[in-house]
Amino acid sequence: MAGRLVECFYTLSSPWMYLGGPQLIEIIARHKASLVLRPYDFRLVVSHTGGIPLRTRPEPRQDYHALELDRWAAYLGLPLKLKPEHYPPTDQRPAGRMVMAAQQRGMDAMALSHAILRALWAEDRDIADPHERVKIADELGLPGQHLQAAEDSASVEAEWERNNKEAIAKGVFGAPTFICEDLFLWGQDRLIFLDRHLDGTPVQSGPSAKIAKTRAS
Repeated sequence: MAGRLVECFYTLSSPWMYLGGPQLIEIIARHKASLVLRPYDFRLVVSHTGGIPLRTRPEPRQDYHALELDRWAAYLGLPLKLKPEHYPPTDQRPAGRMVMAAQQRGMDAMALSHAILRALWAEDRDIADPHERVKIADELGLPGQHLQAAEDSASVEAEWERNNKEAIAKGVFGAPTFICEDLFLWGQDRLIFLDRHLDGTPVQSGPSAKIAKTRAS
């Protein structure tokens, strides 16, 4: 029997998804939950929901963002470059679709996702380069050429469009966003609440307004 469903809406350029990945994997495994990764088109979605791309924020906010990244990377013991050579990638969407292709085929999509994010944020690799993505997948023992070719398949494209529509409908405005039943969480630093929710501990007085509206429609 499948465990409780956790959806993760995010992009393959999010440093916070990179930092939160190991903890997310541990929480999902411990609670025997089911994780569905939902990469989405950040610019498209946030134009509807009000998110603010990092590069368009005032300099003090960008500086604080870097400070927070440095703190969290040190705390979590994960290597991270504050100014990686290939950030922002020229296009992170194909990497997201590669992860979706792996997920559709029952492969370890989360391992691939984390490896791509690590490549960007810790290894100065260009995840927008299809040849680099093939190498990253191959290094995990996954069929890189096959997955790269599947990025533009009809099934992946249909799911990609669905992810974008659902992200807008559910009010996703940042990455990563975790949704489990009536719980809506933005940011890897809120994973403690996902852990408690899956453990049966109440973490809020009611469902998020957007989730409630989505269910009612």
